[in-house]
Amino acid sequence: MAKHEIPYQLTVAGLRTEYLSGETTPHEIIREIIIRADRDKEMNIWITAPDLEFIQPYLDRLAALNPLDYPLWGIPFAIKDNIDLAGIPTTAGCAEYAYTPAEHAGVVERLVAAGAVPVGKSNLDQFATGLVGTRSPYGEAHNALRPGLISGGSSSGSSVAVARGQAAFALGTDTAGSGRIPAALHGLVGWKPSLGSWPTLGVVPACASLDCVTVMAHTLEDVLQVDKQAAGYHSGDPWSRRLPLPEEKQPQYIAVPAEAPVFYGPFADSYRAAWASSLEALAGMGIPLVPVDTQLFSEAAAILYGGPWVAERWADLGSFIEEHPGIAFPVTETVLRSGAAAEYDAASVFQAMHKLQRFKLEARKLLKDAVLVLPTAGGTWTRDQVREDPVATNSQMGLYTNHCNLLDLCAVALPAGEAAELLPFGISVFTPAEKEGQLRAFAKLYSGNEGGRG
Repeated sequence: MAKHEIPYQLTVAGLRTEYLSGETTPHEIIREIIIRADRDKEMNIWITAPDLEFIQPYLDRLAALNPLDYPLWGIPFAIKDNIDLAGIPTTAGCAEYAYTPAEHAGVVERLVAAGAVPVGKSNLDQFATGLVGTRSPYGEAHNALRPGLISGGSSSGSSVAVARGQAAFALGTDTAGSGRIPAALHGLVGWKPSLGSWPTLGVVPACASLDCVTVMAHTLEDVLQVDKQAAGYHSGDPWSRRLPLPEEKQPQYIAVPAEAPVFYGPFADSYRAAWASSLEALAGMGIPLVPVDTQLFSEAAAILYGGPWVAERWADLGSFIEEHPGIAFPVTETVLRSGAAAEYDAASVFQAMHKLQRFKLEARKLLKDAVLVLPTAGGTWTRDQVREDPVATNSQMGLYTNHCNLLDLCAVALPAGEAAELLPFGISVFTPAEKEGQLRAFAKLYSGNEGGRG
């Protein structure tokens, strides 16, 4: 009998079909993943790479589980290394910070309970501070399609692991776009649930009041299947919220920017053309396109690093940085220390909170029965360019993502063709947290996908 050929792209739906038919087994998939990870070692995908020594117990437990009762039975997934996996060090991209947790993070616990198999801890921009994938002492994660380009961050290794066939899905985190930018740069779907929808217990905080755990995969069906297992109130998580499962219905209109978006980097013209093509595709969906002023989203985004929320990063990590000067990645330490500036006093925090509350009200009014569509990224960079100017290049990557959690929006990054050969382009769709059903319905219509929660 000929050996079964394992597909390069691993998907939840595809693996389930093969498992149930007997075409392959989780053990065979894991063996192939280990081979692939070793082959790609120089791409700096992993901090803790796939290894049977810690994966075997998860495989062994599958024998006692009926695949029909466990929707993620045998599905391999990657975990960003700021999310706890019991017994495996969590580094957050800094060896001196590392600790070994006794328990899984809340979201990992739920996925393992659904039958999923963790295969490793993926590389990241240190302390989840960055959107480029180059800010790691464990090496710059290479773009899976064009190694000279950035992978995107901060969930860099997670996106590359999925794109290189080493996981069917991967967990990231997203404070300012860290789960959406890497997905877009690899032609993946990136699902960013509403704040508090997935537990962040057992996640190293970047900006705790804004942090989300996210998922990246090849299909909308897959990310929604993961969401179905991961979402829900967690009584041990102080940031968890009880969110109702909203009705899935199409938005009354699609809000798009009235002004031309800013495009940047060496492929700016290609990205501009891809956005124009995306607008044509959106216009053909049968839902009115309405140009809107997106200034409020830009102003909200500016608060994240130009306001006191950067002090929240210092509140969480400042004591470690003070006790270990010079240990952190240089640009990361600079960003974190900016949160200790005297200008971020208590009054400035409340002033920013009040301003943001007005922005939230405006956003909810605008998007009550609508979704907002923007480019996920307005361009990309070579890794060399980011090294030459690490702050400005990183800032531009967040132009269309930074506002999201500040305004309490949920979002999904969707592939939207290519800007050029091996250069994926993506759009992001936003709507208020309480309207997540609207996001699901629209994403399914856009992608022709029938997956989902509920």
